[in-house]
Amino acid sequence: MDILSDTLAALRTGRPSVVRTEARAPWGVRFQPIAGAGFHVVVEGRCVLLPVGGDPIELGPGDVVFLRRGTDHAICDAVASESVAFVPDRVDRSSPIGSFTVGDGGARSVLVCGAYHLDIDRPHPLLGDLPEVIHLPAGPGRHPALRSAVDQLCAEIHRPEPGSDSVVIALVDLLLLYILRSWYAELPRERTQGWALALNDPLIAPALKAIHDDPAHPWTVESLGSRAGLSRAAFARRFSAVVGEPPLSYLTTWRMAIAARMLRETGEPLGAVAENAGYTSEFAFARAFKRHFGAPPGAYRRERRAMEGPL
Repeated sequence: MDILSDTLAALRTGRPSVVRTEARAPWGVRFQPIAGAGFHVVVEGRCVLLPVGGDPIELGPGDVVFLRRGTDHAICDAVASESVAFVPDRVDRSSPIGSFTVGDGGARSVLVCGAYHLDIDRPHPLLGDLPEVIHLPAGPGRHPALRSAVDQLCAEIHRPEPGSDSVVIALVDLLLLYILRSWYAELPRERTQGWALALNDPLIAPALKAIHDDPAHPWTVESLGSRAGLSRAAFARRFSAVVGEPPLSYLTTWRMAIAARMLRETGEPLGAVAENAGYTSEFAFARAFKRHFGAPPGAYRRERRAMEGPL
C-alpha cells in the first residue's frame, strides 16, 4: 500500500458518514465538533461557510470544502440568517447515509455533508500539516478525478439502492484521497513543505516507505539513511526539516498509530500487538504506548470500544 493510503487507513477509527442536505432560503446550519475531519460539497445553489475564528467563505456549485479537525462551524445562505443544529435523519440506524432538510420556501441549495472519524489523540503529520480549511473551488477542467467521485457520491445518496452503504463508504474514502491530492497539486512549489513535500522528496520518500512497509524492523538512523544514500547526520537533518520530527521519533509515531488501530479493530493479545509494532517486550510496548496516548493499551482498547456506536 502507498504511504498516503496506508496512513489514512491507520488513522481511521470508524466508518465515514454522509448526509444529503436540502435547504430553502433563508437557512443556516450549525455543525458540532467531531472527532475527525469534515467535508461539504455544494451540489446546487450558493452558500457561505462560517468557520470559527475565520473569515466567511463563499461557496458555489461544485465547490468542495474540507475541515481537517471537524471543529464547530456553520453554513448558511447569508451571514445574517439564523441557524439550527445539524441533526440528520438516517436511512436506518446502521446506515452511513442520512438526509436533512432546513429553511423556508426561498431559493434552493443542495449540499453533501460528510464526516471522517479519525484518531486525533496524537495527530499524524499528515493532518498536522494541513490548513484548518481547504477550499477547492469548482472550475472547468479542474480536478477531474475529484469531480467524478463527487458525481458518483451524489448519485448514490440521492437514490440509495441495495449495496449503497458499501458504495458510499468507498466513495467517501476515495473523496478524501482526491481532496488531499488536489490540494497538494495546487500548492506553489515554494510553499510545499511538511508531509506534502515528504511524499515526493526523492531522498525522504524511500525511507518513509521502508518504515511503512516494515514498521517492526529494528530501523536505525543509519539504515534509514542508507535508503536515501545519505550519511547518518545528513539524513537526520533532512528528514527532520522535511517531516517535522526526527526519523526515530516518526518511527515511534507510526508504530503507535498501527498499534492503536490493532487495539481498536482486532482482539489480538497485547503481545501480538507489541510484536507487530516492533517491540520484543510487552512491558516496553505498554510503557511506550502509555507515554504516547496517556493510557495503557488495555485501557485504550476498552475505552475505544465503549465509544463505538451508531454513526
